[in-house]
Amino acid sequence: MNDMPNLKNYVFNPHAVPTLPVAGSDALFPVHRIYCVGRNFADHAIEMGHDPNKEPPFFFQKNPDTLVLPGENFPYPSETKDVHHEIEMVVALKKGGKNIPVEQALDCVFGYGLGLDMTRRDLQAEAKKAGRPWETAKAFEASAPCSALHPVAKVGHPTEGAIWVKVNGEVRQTGDLNQMIWKVPEMISYLSRLFELKAGDLIFAGTPAGVGAVVTGDVIVGHLDGVDDITFKVG
Repeated sequence: MNDMPNLKNYVFNPHAVPTLPVAGSDALFPVHRIYCVGRNFADHAIEMGHDPNKEPPFFFQKNPDTLVLPGENFPYPSETKDVHHEIEMVVALKKGGKNIPVEQALDCVFGYGLGLDMTRRDLQAEAKKAGRPWETAKAFEASAPCSALHPVAKVGHPTEGAIWVKVNGEVRQTGDLNQMIWKVPEMISYLSRLFELKAGDLIFAGTPAGVGAVVTGDVIVGHLDGVDDITFKVG
């Protein structure tokens, strides 16, 4: 095993490891990567103009340092006039691997949380039209507000239950985890064929229909039965 390099060997001090709090504990969950599954609720796929029956799962990434912790604001980003909320269950992995069988996938899960896949929709539309990647629309700073994580020992493996988001008290999105096209074990197994999954990875598991725009001053409240509630103000 190689020795860890001394700090004096770095050109500058390394950035801090992004972390999420663990509910009911002082422990911190170090985040390795953030994967997001696209169009995993049929009604959302339809509202975005796609046929959910014809597509295998697809994924994109956000950077770990795009997380916004509970109690912080979501800052309205630059270069956009159309920022959308997408409420999603978050799956946190305690171990990973390659080509993980579906029947072993849940053994990798540390716990669950609730997050927002904030999206610069106008930039996403431009990227889609030009056939370009989505990073500017999906991976901008503070684009991943997230709750604390709740260990499996406390919440089990949620397979059904209401998930919704309100903006200024008005219900915008509502769905049920049982409506997910690709279930958590299937997502983990499929994703492990594309990437080597590791402890610390997060998977944002898809959003129901009703995505919509927010503006500065809005208050976003999200809920997932049996897991958590989140509140973020658009700063």
